[in-house]
Amino acid sequence: MMFENTIFKCNREGRKALSVRLASAEPFWIELAALSGFDCVSLDGEHGAYSPVEVDRIVSVAHAHGLTVKARVPNHSADEINRWLDRGLQGIMAPHIETGEQAQALANACYFGPLGHRSWGGGRGTEFNDDGLLEAGYGDRRGFAEFANENMLVLVQVESKTGYENLNDILAVEGLDGIAYGAFDLAYSLGLPGAGADHPEVARVHADIEARTRDAGKRMSWDYFVETDQAEMLLSAGREFVRVNRDTAFPD
Repeated sequence: MMFENTIFKCNREGRKALSVRLASAEPFWIELAALSGFDCVSLDGEHGAYSPVEVDRIVSVAHAHGLTVKARVPNHSADEINRWLDRGLQGIMAPHIETGEQAQALANACYFGPLGHRSWGGGRGTEFNDDGLLEAGYGDRRGFAEFANENMLVLVQVESKTGYENLNDILAVEGLDGIAYGAFDLAYSLGLPGAGADHPEVARVHADIEARTRDAGKRMSWDYFVETDQAEMLLSAGREFVRVNRDTAFPD
């Protein structure tokens, strides 16, 4: 069955969730993440190469270990978002959001009515449409929809000059939890090809985005979670293994 979004759970406990970005769909990495103390798994559907079958397998294994799965989707079309949500994801980040209308359409696609217009599917994201599961866990379909809405994290990436110019409209969208930005895409859009987050103008824009986001009562993505990649997870797990093995094999 679906469970409480572990990102929100960590936040309520006063800490950021620890997330790992998966570059591989192999279940081993998800198991290692769970054993290493990670709270959630992140997929990059914009630049990654996951097939629908692989996404389904990733979410299945992650849920078996109590890990929420979130993804940056390839685009912000409703049908694309729905395909990911039907797999059982509890977090969506949409890239290249440039207007309030696009942000509102994203929120509509992520939430069931009356908050949005998410389509009811038959996969893991709706308990396989099983009447018994829905009744036992949530009372009915309406109860499940409310649970799903409460546990949905919706983020947008502002990574263009147009998106920056329309930031106030984007921040006004109800149901939008927070903002992320893409430093390199934004730099190109600002006429600074090759610049990164450390460029003075890019840094100024980033600081302004963050300040206005917080003034609007919303959060930046890193307020919710700290993210590391698969390689760093492996190194961290290896360091911990070496420490534990040394302590047990070479006692004082």
